[in-house]
Amino acid sequence: MAEVQLISRFDALLADLDGVVYAGPNAIPGAVDSLSRLAEIGVGLGYVTNNASRTPAEVAQHLRDLGAPAEDEQVVSSSQAAAGLLASKLPSGARVLITGGDALAREIKLAGLVPVRSGSEDPVAVVQGFHPNVGWSDLAEAAYVVAGGALWVATNTDLTIPQARGIAPGNGTLVAAVAAATGRQPLVAGKPEAPLFHAAAKRLAADRPLVVGDRLDTDILGGNNAGFATVAVLTGVDSRESVLAARTRERPTFLINDLTDLYLPYPTVEHDGDGRFRCGRATADVDGTTVRITGDPADLDSWRAACAAWWTANPETPAPLAPGLEWLDH
Repeated sequence: MAEVQLISRFDALLADLDGVVYAGPNAIPGAVDSLSRLAEIGVGLGYVTNNASRTPAEVAQHLRDLGAPAEDEQVVSSSQAAAGLLASKLPSGARVLITGGDALAREIKLAGLVPVRSGSEDPVAVVQGFHPNVGWSDLAEAAYVVAGGALWVATNTDLTIPQARGIAPGNGTLVAAVAAATGRQPLVAGKPEAPLFHAAAKRLAADRPLVVGDRLDTDILGGNNAGFATVAVLTGVDSRESVLAARTRERPTFLINDLTDLYLPYPTVEHDGDGRFRCGRATADVDGTTVRITGDPADLDSWRAACAAWWTANPETPAPLAPGLEWLDH
């Protein structure tokens, strides 16, 4: 019997963008072709992003410019989620201070609220989303209004964002500055909260979506919170080591190098009943706080076996827990 491609088990792919499809303005190698192939096998495609600096239409246009399939309605953003959350808590026409870009202000206006840029305009709420031009004065204005008791919503709390030159501070870093100044914490609208993923699956009428992301704390945790299967890719923030050390709620169902691996059969990890786990030609077992691995460190099967062994030995970890690694044969 022919082995089944990993993606063929699912009816839709819900893809993160930064660190999965592109880094900065450039596509990650193999990503565009992998996304384009989904239509050939009848798998739906949605994009779920925490980046609030651009409108869904602008994101879709960027994807099309890269050659990826993308209609505007395929993009579900945290700015849309934030606008919806605020609209559910405020009367129509309420003033909201924008700490972010014009794309975020647009979503607030579409939700029937009034975007403003100064505390002097009497906002009753603050919405904070990433934009590269947000500066100290913007954060200070947000802090004044938040400290005054206004409702505070963050599109997301990603501490970092992948860029072409490396990893840069994300919205969570800017949110943390306002939190430090005010002693308050915002409501979070985007990932890792489940509604963003449920909204994307509903648009695609998907019953068995697969969530793919490069971040454990947003993409994988959010997909897990939504009750969906999750797959971590190693083209962005998290690494083999951080996946192995993941706390229970952030552990992915699958681990792949990049989106091209979606079209490969996913190897079975077998437990021999004596504490040893096998994946392909690699094996792993746990000795106290050390994972002993027989295999090649460059072979992802070694890490899949190691994850199975370590996670089985430590089923409930509320915080990341990194084992020592002993490579027995490489």
